[in-house]
Amino acid sequence: MEQQEFYVRNGQSWGSDSVPVLEEGPFRQRILEGCSRGARLVDLFGRLENGNIRVFAMLGMDQDGKISVFSMRVPSAKSCFRSLTPELPQAHLFEREMAEQFALTPLGHPWLKPVRYHADHRDGDYPFYQAQGEEAHEVAVGPVHAGIIEPGHFRFQCHGEEILNLEIRLGYQYRGIETLMEGASPEKAVLLAESIAGDTVIGHATAYCNAIESLIDREISPRAGAIRAVALELERLSNHVGDLGALSTDIGFLPAAAYFGRLRGEFLNLLMELSGNRYGRSLCRPGGVLFDLDRKMAAGFRRRLLVARRDLKEISDLFFTRSSVLSRLEGTGVISNRTAKELGLVGPTVRACGCGLDVRTDYAFGMYRFLNIPISTVLSGDVYARAFIRWLESQRSIDFLLEVLNQVPEGELYLKAPSLKPDQMALSMVEGWRGEIVHVAMTDSHSRIARYKIKDPSFNNWAGLEMAVRGAQISDFPLCNKSFNLSYAGHDL
Repeated sequence: MEQQEFYVRNGQSWGSDSVPVLEEGPFRQRILEGCSRGARLVDLFGRLENGNIRVFAMLGMDQDGKISVFSMRVPSAKSCFRSLTPELPQAHLFEREMAEQFALTPLGHPWLKPVRYHADHRDGDYPFYQAQGEEAHEVAVGPVHAGIIEPGHFRFQCHGEEILNLEIRLGYQYRGIETLMEGASPEKAVLLAESIAGDTVIGHATAYCNAIESLIDREISPRAGAIRAVALELERLSNHVGDLGALSTDIGFLPAAAYFGRLRGEFLNLLMELSGNRYGRSLCRPGGVLFDLDRKMAAGFRRRLLVARRDLKEISDLFFTRSSVLSRLEGTGVISNRTAKELGLVGPTVRACGCGLDVRTDYAFGMYRFLNIPISTVLSGDVYARAFIRWLESQRSIDFLLEVLNQVPEGELYLKAPSLKPDQMALSMVEGWRGEIVHVAMTDSHSRIARYKIKDPSFNNWAGLEMAVRGAQISDFPLCNKSFNLSYAGHDL
């Protein structure tokens, strides 16, 4: 008899034994049928249990705000299962990740290239794709770059200026973050969470804290929740505005580049006044926050945000109306709505393709349960759309901040966290500025973290960049790349 489906909500914890264990056939069928009916593969990962590999699947029903969780066991003697990727492309990177983490073989996977490990860590040769033919040529960029970006290798197959295919190889700074999280004390683990992606400190720290708080049955006070939301939206504003400045620089529209750069500094300064650090380190901790936002600070933040909103509107109106700007952004690096769904893209990238996915609304958490942020979407899926969505979301974030700062709720800032519950599993989803951040924590019978799974939005979206540049001019790649602005560190966990 088929087991009942098991649903959870964002920020919920449950007993590990509650998760249904299916045979391989029903497990695979439930994923494929769920996705054919509109669900989305939020996570797919493995855990070592009694010498076998237990594979967990999480299917997101975005419209209902709930997650279906189920699993299957793969005996260590077998170490293989039938791949989902040929029928469900959004599974391709999850399966490649499990192959290198647990030596599992998804049979029938079309390209089981390592995600983060060196190419020769297991049997098999996975060279870069190559285009053959007269006038076809190859361009290699990285992994060491001229700027201050992190290491990543980009291999272009071109015909003249046209990009036929781009393959991206990452993993040059694999840090073993998930493994480190499993053996770390709570005091150290939160520091690791803050370092998952240096420009998403609040996003990942909030996700970690939410996961731990669900494992101790501790709900933080409305005041602490409001301060976390303020920090998260300031982080979003600083990065969105910074990205608009970077795009302005790439197309040589320097007045906008200078103004967006100044405004980014203003949002970072507000975050520094709140937490003592421009990137928000040392603010979020399991049980609450370490710094307060009193009435005088809130009033000052409101005044400065009103000025920033006016300045941002002026420079954005200039940027998005100039024909020289639009001619470079419109029609460049297009991703279709269908491709975005097939690859499981998230965040502003997928919203720029007309898909209304936003964790703050679909799986509301913390302060977002009480104050709604409207989802912004653009339809064209090009560089213009990915830039314009940042402008729209910046406006929504400032409106949200002004509302929160108008009346910060009362409550304790921080309560010391007790021990974790044994044999539990918790899910935490946060809409970071790049998109959906997912943390899953699992404890053993001694209340220790036995498995910690992290998914940064870059994990989903690097494949989107590869698709966006197909058929584009190679000279447009820097502009396309900036419009995604993905994280190497957040991918190379």
